[in-house]
Amino acid sequence: MKIKEVILGVTASVAIYKACDLVRRLKDKGYSVTVIQTSESEQLISPLLFQSLSGSKVYRGLFDIPQAWGIEHIALAEKADLILIAPATANIIAKIANGICDDLLTCVVAATRSAVLIAPAMNENMYKNKIMQLNLKKLISLGYNFIGPKAGKLACGKPGIGCLSDIEEIVKRVGDLC
Repeated sequence: MKIKEVILGVTASVAIYKACDLVRRLKDKGYSVTVIQTSESEQLISPLLFQSLSGSKVYRGLFDIPQAWGIEHIALAEKADLILIAPATANIIAKIANGICDDLLTCVVAATRSAVLIAPAMNENMYKNKIMQLNLKKLISLGYNFIGPKAGKLACGKPGIGCLSDIEEIVKRVGDLC
């Protein structure tokens, strides 16, 4: 039986620390996990940590020199059984909704034929913003899958909706989609 490949897109949300546990839990369930980190997320967690947890190379820049010949964003898109973006910032959601492909993660999403699962994590004001809500509706109408966000204590210290869904719920949803 083929091991399922999850491409995990990691963006610069405060909830990024939960992505480390997500990698571990997905690996425990038998998935192969390849991480794509946005450059902004590298300001919060080093790619070395994700490489250590996943046991795979962490992909970062659109124009990094590949170790083997291939068009990296196409190769990654084709190898994915599922693309999971967790945590997903307002920025990455807006870029995907509007077809902007200016980094490796957005190019991989644009090139994939696999399912895409997006787990938003942001401040409640950003999540409830009218433009964000239009972007979410647009992506849902195009067949993108979402999980969360949930209510809880936000990074600003206030309660509200915008917290990353529980890791176990995300892992279960991955299983449903793979």
